[in-house]
Amino acid sequence: MKILKLFINSSVSDNPITERIKSEISVPFEIISDNKQVFDFISNSTEPVLAAKQVLYLTENRGAFIKKCPGTKFYTCCDYTILNIGTFCNMDCSYCILQTYFHPPVLQFFVNQKKLFSELDSITAEKKITRIGTGEFTDSLIWEKLTGISKKLITVFAKQNHAVLELKTKTTNIGDFKNLDHNKKTIMAWSLNTDRVILEQERNTTLLNSRLKAALKCQSWGYPLAFHFDPMFIYDGCEDEYKDVIRRLFEHILPENIVWISIGSFRFMPSLKQIIAKRFSKSKIIYGEFILGLDGKMRYFKPLRIKLYKVIIDYIRKFAPDVVIYFCMEDDEVWSKTMGIIPEEYGGLPKMLDKTACNVCGLNKNLGS
Repeated sequence: MKILKLFINSSVSDNPITERIKSEISVPFEIISDNKQVFDFISNSTEPVLAAKQVLYLTENRGAFIKKCPGTKFYTCCDYTILNIGTFCNMDCSYCILQTYFHPPVLQFFVNQKKLFSELDSITAEKKITRIGTGEFTDSLIWEKLTGISKKLITVFAKQNHAVLELKTKTTNIGDFKNLDHNKKTIMAWSLNTDRVILEQERNTTLLNSRLKAALKCQSWGYPLAFHFDPMFIYDGCEDEYKDVIRRLFEHILPENIVWISIGSFRFMPSLKQIIAKRFSKSKIIYGEFILGLDGKMRYFKPLRIKLYKVIIDYIRKFAPDVVIYFCMEDDEVWSKTMGIIPEEYGGLPKMLDKTACNVCGLNKNLGS
């Protein structure tokens, strides 16, 4: 993390995690009692989004650490559970929804971890199959070198047999995970895209080959794996370039070690268009054939999405005919025309994902979800 300034809420100024982070980054810090001071500092910057990536705010989460993914009634949802360790990201992807989701965006880490692990104990005590991830409002592993939070979570999840943790990232911050007893209850997951998209749209992220090499290491350490082709972009030559990503993926990874692969196309709230145009003036991603979806987001015209999805799914099946593939926020028509199934015919998408988590991660199959 290239942090230039550190804000510390007075409520956590004496927290040992705060002290650890202060010693690690060694930048000017300011102890404050009001979040407004951070918000004003970022909002008054010449480039608020960029400033937000260089200012770290250590505070406490006064709400719930664990929440259900809100999803939408218009598209099939995977019923994910979110573990909120912090917000925003120091990488800089042009399409990132967090640029407009938070007002203003703030790179903050929650240090009141006693509350976090207390909530987690309550969830795991329910003896219910649960899929939990930390990558909804931030990248799961950008915090690892500073905080070691994922290492702690891996150790906690290893002690039970009915919940899995998914750590989704575009980094290679896996150095401390080699010798952990993970008990296959942590899924190491990477967002994948074409070399072109990574170079042009994903500033300060790792290259595709680096992500795949990190996944290969985790495979050798016995971790279950997942991959997310989301968002996919439609452009001249995209089908061949996504095929190349898939080919390289399976040169590194054995299909039986993959829990699931998700697919989704670029979609964005209308308010994000102006931000992308201003911050990424050379980017062409906002000028495709989009329509307003039922969830209020701009989406590629459905026939275009279906065409790309079908090509990609068919190609994945050549390497991994049995791997579970699912869509993030698509409707039954898309499922039917690309995969020939509708999730409800199999008990719903959550049941499908619970089942593959049981099979690959060794969850207790006798528990309900």
